[in-house]
Amino acid sequence: MVDKKIFVVALGVILALGTFGPHVAQMVQNAEAHGVQAQLQSRFVKIEDETFNRQSLNTGEELVISGKFVSLVERDLRGWNSIFSESTNAGNRWEILARSPPGNVFQIPGNAVIDYEIRAKALEPGVYHVHTQLNVASVGPGLGPGQTVVVSGEPILKPIPYTNIMYQSIIIAVGYVITFATRPWQVI
Repeated sequence: MVDKKIFVVALGVILALGTFGPHVAQMVQNAEAHGVQAQLQSRFVKIEDETFNRQSLNTGEELVISGKFVSLVERDLRGWNSIFSESTNAGNRWEILARSPPGNVFQIPGNAVIDYEIRAKALEPGVYHVHTQLNVASVGPGLGPGQTVVVSGEPILKPIPYTNIMYQSIIIAVGYVITFATRPWQVI
């Protein structure tokens, strides 16, 4: 009789652990910090001295983010900087006005320190957590510490560039025609 009770209790414990164990283990093992879990702190280039010219602004006003990119490796890298912002609203819109170093992609010499500045115009109201984002070629993105920025005012609606959409559609269609003409068995 005692053996049956022990067997039933052991079976119940095994079933409970099998059912709830993986969920508990998953909840316990995820230790996250902002930007760490997703590997957003680069071992190649570090973002230091990130400063913001203001913490609150109206739509249409300029936010200036500046700081330093510090290369932690000896080889030259290529990168492009931008802003990354998180918000509770669905908009999350900024227009990049200027970047320094200029251009979309720039060289990061080995063991160098590069001053940067990003100017962005707020297009939509909301509470944003804004970071400098540095995308390093063949490595991935890195984020600065970030700061909360409050944007108020009416949303600014930008016109949709239909000519760009048509141009891209034509390029895609030409690609499909070439693919179909040269390899119809892969399209069908």
